[in-house]
Amino acid sequence: MKRFHVHVVVPKLDDSVRFYSSMFGAQPTVLKDDYAKWMLEDPRVNFAISARGGETGVNHLGFQVDSDEELSALRQQVIAGSVAVEDQPAAQCCYASSNKYWTQDPAGVPWETYHTLGGIPMFGADSHQSPTSEASGACCAPVASIPAVIEKKVGSCG
Repeated sequence: MKRFHVHVVVPKLDDSVRFYSSMFGAQPTVLKDDYAKWMLEDPRVNFAISARGGETGVNHLGFQVDSDEELSALRQQVIAGSVAVEDQPAAQCCYASSNKYWTQDPAGVPWETYHTLGGIPMFGADSHQSPTSEASGACCAPVASIPAVIEKKVGSCG
C-alpha cells in the first residue's frame, strides 16, 4: 500500500517539530538533530523535515511503498507514460537504506518513489550514488541526469 511522502526543508528544526507535532497531534516517529519524520495513518503520509541547508519549503514529494514488487510496478507505470526515471538501488540516506527511483514532473517538482529496507545511523551515508548524483547538502538525490525531465538539483530524500 502506498504512503504519500512530503519532505520540507526548514530553517529551525526545533520550531518546526513543535509546530508539526501540534498540527499532527503526535510526536515524530524519528527525531534527530537535523531531521524529523512523522509516519501518520490518518492521513496515510510520511512527512519529513530537515534543516540541512537548501531552499526552505517543499523539497520533494513521493510515494513510499511496502515492497520491491510494488516499487517495480510503480516504476513500470511511470515508464509506460514515457517519463524518464533515475534508479537508485540501496540508497543510504535520511537515516534509512532504501531502493528507490526519482523522476520530475513537468513543473520541475522532484518525485521520489521508494521502499525502505532498514535504518542506518547517519543522515547521508550514501555510498551508492550514481556518477550523476550529488549530495548537495543532503543525500541521495539525482542531478540533471534525466534529459528533459530532471533539470535541477534535488537536495534531500525520504
